[in-house]
Amino acid sequence: MTLPITSLLAGIFTLLMVPLSLQISIGRAKVGGISGGLTFGDGGDETLRRKIRAHGNFIEYAPAALIALGLVEYGGGGKTLVLGLAGAFLISRLLHAGGMLYTSTPLFRGIGMLIQHVAFIVAGGWLVLQAVA
Repeated sequence: MTLPITSLLAGIFTLLMVPLSLQISIGRAKVGGISGGLTFGDGGDETLRRKIRAHGNFIEYAPAALIALGLVEYGGGGKTLVLGLAGAFLISRLLHAGGMLYTSTPLFRGIGMLIQHVAFIVAGGWLVLQAVA
């Protein structure tokens, strides 16, 4: 059995990870200057710290979202449920990363996290109900 929706989201997440990671490498080179850049940390630079956290948060949540989505899809979750979860996970990651990188207020990050937490509750609840039924 294939997991087309989970596979699509995994592909999108994989592509999103590249610019998030590249921003850190470029930022470390800029902060470190001619001496070759930083190899670790943020050098006290707030912009670089935000880039590191945007990437870190993505890496912390995206795998769990893909696992939950894949299990719901594999377990026979309806197409509407699976698409809704995939959309929620994608929107939440975009809002959070955009909020970290391009705004100084927590509004977009907060909305992204709220959407993500609701999607996790829905996916987790569905998986638990399927496991005990």
